[in-house]
Amino acid sequence: MKVFKPLYERTLRWSASPRAPLLLFLLSLCEAVFFPIAPEVMLAPMCLARRDRALRYAAISLGGSIVGMCIGYALGHYALGLLMPLIDRFGYAAHFHEIELEARANGFWLLLIAGFTPVPFKIFTLASGAVGMPLLPFFAGAIIGRGKRVFLVAGAIKLGGERAEAALHRWIEPIGWIGLLLLAALVGWLMWRGLHG
Repeated sequence: MKVFKPLYERTLRWSASPRAPLLLFLLSLCEAVFFPIAPEVMLAPMCLARRDRALRYAAISLGGSIVGMCIGYALGHYALGLLMPLIDRFGYAAHFHEIELEARANGFWLLLIAGFTPVPFKIFTLASGAVGMPLLPFFAGAIIGRGKRVFLVAGAIKLGGERAEAALHRWIEPIGWIGLLLLAALVGWLMWRGLHG
């Protein structure tokens, strides 16, 4: 069953719109909170169509992601406040606080690495808010982590042209499913760790 390719193709159609920069900004914002398709899917054809604007488009995408990261952080922070009584009732509060301390200590590095993993970036922004990661390392790690990814895509399309964009189109379905499997594995591991930690 193809799930990601139809979304990818719709996103490609958006990239041909006269309002493509605004749509790229909104897509980047939504992807940082809930949308399953990465903004690079729209960024790549836009950069291919106007290679002279590739870095500008990457900056627009990063701007949308930053706004989305703020929303994701806030959602994670306030959702945890609602869920904490339930976590405490099931006896996982101590385990959660251990994970919280680990994330606060190493969150910057996790966000820096997360920019290159196929795990959706929204997981990291929501989790950062949930564990109360300090804002300065959160913003620094998230901006560098996401920024290096969008600027790398823009640079690759600017230099590699149609071959680079074709590779992205060819591999979108497996990349999407791998991302979901990794996310499921991460959630499963955290649950297992909570039960046996």
